[in-house]
Amino acid sequence: MPVSIREVAAHAGVSVATVSNVLNQPDIVAQRTRDRVNASIRELGFVRNESARQLRAGRSRTIGLVVLDVANPFFTDLARGVEDEANKAGLAVILCNSDDQERKEKQYLELLEEHRVQGVLITPVVGAGPRLERLQRRGTTVVLVDSRSPLRGQCSVAVDDVLGGDLAISHLLRTGHERIVYISGPPGIRQVADRREGALRALARVGRSPDSLPVIEAGALNVAAGQKAGGEIAALPPAARPTAVFCANDLIALGVLQEMTRNKIRVPEDISIIGYDDIEFAAAAAVPLTSVRQPRQQLGHTAARMLLEESAAADGDHQHRQVIFEPELVVRQSVAPPPGN
Repeated sequence: MPVSIREVAAHAGVSVATVSNVLNQPDIVAQRTRDRVNASIRELGFVRNESARQLRAGRSRTIGLVVLDVANPFFTDLARGVEDEANKAGLAVILCNSDDQERKEKQYLELLEEHRVQGVLITPVVGAGPRLERLQRRGTTVVLVDSRSPLRGQCSVAVDDVLGGDLAISHLLRTGHERIVYISGPPGIRQVADRREGALRALARVGRSPDSLPVIEAGALNVAAGQKAGGEIAALPPAARPTAVFCANDLIALGVLQEMTRNKIRVPEDISIIGYDDIEFAAAAAVPLTSVRQPRQQLGHTAARMLLEESAAADGDHQHRQVIFEPELVVRQSVAPPPGN
């Protein structure tokens, strides 16, 4: 059985209140008494009941992080930034994977609220707004990550994905490409839609219509989805094949690259590829990928700091902010002029 605080007090010959002070306010206890209590704690193997302490305090020493897909290295890097800030504040992070499913997200939000977390960082699924508003009204701090908040009373940290799509297509146009395809993930994901909007903006500047950018909906933001989309492109006759593809993220781009290699279609000599996120694997690919870089860890750092500031602020003292970072294009070997140029 776990050793109780009463057993520690009896062993050290002090009151339960003194042991509690040693654990929670050691500066108010005389050094000799503190040493005696700590010796008893070590000898008996006492471990404090943090859950009980948090229950009495009404809040825990944890924050929640809800992401769309924990297998995506983008979210892994983002989570590292969150964890770094939480660790400095003496907090732990509960990582939840919604799989872009409303049901799972709802279950995790309920669980985090039950655990009285200090706040929730979340990349929400479509339609999550009302759930997050209710969570805030009941006293839980909410900060959106990699997503813009439609509310004034909510902090958010995001990247200008419209600019990111613009950067990618502008680079392909400058390189001489005209037959470009956008390989998207689920169109309901805001980031996917914004990247396409940016791509269309770049095309409009040179007088081209939205119809000049065909879209292949990959259905997911992973390598398997990229392989499937790449298979569709590889099956086209060379004359009908696009000379360049812009992918909604790097995982899709890596899947397309694999499928091109399998079908002996050369990258970038026969087809150019641009990804998005600039995950670590982009630079390490067989053909290093040109990609739109997002400041992934900085997103996590900033969001966590905003959450901690809001959580610590008195009612009415916090000013909500919407922080937007700019992406940048990282040029590597996966883009070249189209065949014949």
